[in-house]
Amino acid sequence: MHLTWLRNDLRLDDNTALHAACERGPSIALWLVTPGQWQAHDEAACKVDFWLRNLHALRERLDTVNIPLLIRRIDTWDEATEAVLSVCRQHKVETVHWNDDYGINEEARDAGVRAALEEAGIEAHNHLDQLLFKPGSVLTRSGHYFQVFGQFRRTCMERLLDGMPALVPEIRKQVPLSIRSSQLPTHVEGFETPPESLRAHWPAGEAEAQRRLERFLDETAEDYDRLRDLPAKPGTSQLSAYLAAGVISVRQCLHAALHRNRGDLDSGNKGVQTWITELIWREFYKHIMTGYPRVSRHRAFRPHTEALPWRHAPEELKAWQEGRTGFPLIDAAMRQLLATGWMHNRLRMITAMFLTKNLLIDWREGERHFMRHLIDGDFASNNGGWQWSASTGTDSVPYFRIFNPVTQSRRFDPEGRFIGQWIPEIDHLFKNIHLPPPDSDIFKNNVYPRPIVDLSRSRERALEAFKGLPRSKG
Repeated sequence: MHLTWLRNDLRLDDNTALHAACERGPSIALWLVTPGQWQAHDEAACKVDFWLRNLHALRERLDTVNIPLLIRRIDTWDEATEAVLSVCRQHKVETVHWNDDYGINEEARDAGVRAALEEAGIEAHNHLDQLLFKPGSVLTRSGHYFQVFGQFRRTCMERLLDGMPALVPEIRKQVPLSIRSSQLPTHVEGFETPPESLRAHWPAGEAEAQRRLERFLDETAEDYDRLRDLPAKPGTSQLSAYLAAGVISVRQCLHAALHRNRGDLDSGNKGVQTWITELIWREFYKHIMTGYPRVSRHRAFRPHTEALPWRHAPEELKAWQEGRTGFPLIDAAMRQLLATGWMHNRLRMITAMFLTKNLLIDWREGERHFMRHLIDGDFASNNGGWQWSASTGTDSVPYFRIFNPVTQSRRFDPEGRFIGQWIPEIDHLFKNIHLPPPDSDIFKNNVYPRPIVDLSRSRERALEAFKGLPRSKG
């Protein structure tokens, strides 16, 4: 018997570990419910619910090829070794396969399980699946991990031009086993089931992920470079949650994009090229997390920025979290996050920079809030994005470049359509919707809050804080 230990790879198609196990012989699959670990990692309730819904969809697909799906509940990854070993003993498993996961806790978990399996005489096989390139295989000429995205991207593109990673062959139907699949959970204690309105934004299953990919490539991709910055328009792929849960693979996305671009990787349609670049950004942050483990330990990528005098301002933090800052684009974005479990990428940058620069609140507060609400929460990408905005990270925006949320609003939501959708109480203000005038009735009647900070003075405060830092040593 051969076992596939599923993690962030909830799909049947193009699943490297699952295919490798099935090629060995009769196979079963295992998924661990670990609520204590999820809470420690600030996983969002809507994300846990998305996992569970995708497990049900995956179970249906596994049934078609006669692969039983087993569920074991533990609290944290400290118990993973015994849980996996127990399944192996019960079903006389000869080999265990899993797709590589990244992060210090994940790598420690996998190393512990591997050691125990090998001691028990069971083969352990890990596979590259979540990424196009194994961390440590894309390095500078001096043998170090890249710290600048542009250089990393060029090297990845050169490698891809030399040969594309192949899709995994279709899994063949196996002879039915006498092992029954476990009853699948529909809810995990400690994680509230999100409202149906949120769930409706994110239907489960591989078929839905493929539909989104096809629709994006058919209708939007060619204009992606222009539309992706406009939050009022459906200009993005809406695939991030499916990629984070592994319901679709990065290889499937890349192959489909290349097909749409007539096989051209570094030429052809600019929109498709831009989307491929976004896939490589996702890759970059995973490599950074592996090459520089301090970012997994809540530390700044640039150590000298640990000396920043972050403000303790709990009321301002709460106003930001709840969409009550008095800056309409910021508040609309934060409301979108709370209602849908997702936020437009341009708005992630704007809201993050507002918190870290205009409010001078520690980026880790924002990083945690996002993880607790994002259905597409991916530690590496979330951390990388926050540190980029806070000017503490790799390839980060220069500290003196601070987005003005009002200017950004006028530029990227010129008609105020996005703001009007999420803050209907000020939709009637039209051109004033980007920054309501001080004498507006919405303030007098407490319909909408006044701005909680002066943009000009807060900008100067942030510049002074960064100028006061000790010089970086590299």
